[in-house]
Amino acid sequence: MNQKPVYLFAKWQVREGQLDEVLKLLPELASESSKEEGNIFFKIHQGISHANTLMLFECYVDVPAVEAHRNSDHFKRLVLGRIVPNLENRESLLASELSFDE
Repeated sequence: MNQKPVYLFAKWQVREGQLDEVLKLLPELASESSKEEGNIFFKIHQGISHANTLMLFECYVDVPAVEAHRNSDHFKRLVLGRIVPNLENRESLLASELSFDE
């Protein structure tokens, strides 16, 4: 059975005045997350007209790999410990790609 990759879309709304603090933590988060065994890619985007809006686009081999990411030391230390306190809002969505090939 072929398992489909799992995509994670996260939208972070950074509190006014906290963007620089969050941005300085992102290189380490991206580097450490990309090293995870189940990670396929980890990309971070910033809103053009809304600079305080960050979008993370991540791909993992399966749901257990996402769970491993969320339980990793670097996620707990950087995201939960240092980034989340600087956010107004945080949303995430796990998705799988739809295929319309016959």
